[in-house]
Amino acid sequence: MPWATNPIFRRSTAADDVEAATTSRQEITRSIKDGFKEPTDRFTAHQLFYIFILDGVGAFILSAAINFAIAYAMYGHEDTDARPIRLWQFPNTLAGDAAVTIIVQCLITWHIELIIVNRDLKKGGVHPIGFIPEPKNRLMRWFMFLDREEETHRVRGFLHWITFLRSQILRALLVAVVCFPFIWGPTIGFLVLTGRKEGNDWYYDKVWTPQYFKLVQGGALGLLTTPFMVIFWLTRCGWALKNNATQPEPSSEERSGEQSGGEESGDERNDDER
Repeated sequence: MPWATNPIFRRSTAADDVEAATTSRQEITRSIKDGFKEPTDRFTAHQLFYIFILDGVGAFILSAAINFAIAYAMYGHEDTDARPIRLWQFPNTLAGDAAVTIIVQCLITWHIELIIVNRDLKKGGVHPIGFIPEPKNRLMRWFMFLDREEETHRVRGFLHWITFLRSQILRALLVAVVCFPFIWGPTIGFLVLTGRKEGNDWYYDKVWTPQYFKLVQGGALGLLTTPFMVIFWLTRCGWALKNNATQPEPSSEERSGEQSGGEESGDERNDDER
């Protein structure tokens, strides 16, 4: 499945969308001058700060706070006599809540980082990563948007948006699947230890166990996934810039042929208009 050019940003030059189809060396040089910085051959101090502190710790704090607030709104005023809060049973199942949180948060975080990191790259706020080699495994190349087919949909058209969103959602869901056992399993263990066993299930008060569980899970998930997603986009940008820059310059004959072809096309349009 082809990876759709990012329709969120306008597409006119390489500087507008580093994920667009390959460009010439002049275009990639112009894109670096216009905003993108050159890929690095190692992690810089600023990249590490950007990945693990600004985005990683920032995501931990923000995700923890948001999940705590959501849990308080969901459970803080619940009538536990009529609708008890339990680990497994509906309507208030914390195990189900934990599973849904992993999926939804991965989807939201993926798209937030897609926008933020690409914006920072365009503005020259961070260097792309240039030292990670491209994978050879077919599945990894698909996941990293390599070997994509030429786009056939009109940029920013309806089908373009559908293809773009589908490609992003699939990868975000794969991240959620990989993270699931590392987050959901320990979460269930924490809830078992803090719950009150009655029969075949565990019961909880409306405060504060549900809120603390969401706070810890949301923060841990943000800290685990956000740096990976940032590195993903920094690496993708580095590959795009390096691959475009290593393309051979068009010969004088090719350039003159393109110019003459453009002139002929212009003459044909003029004839059609007349």
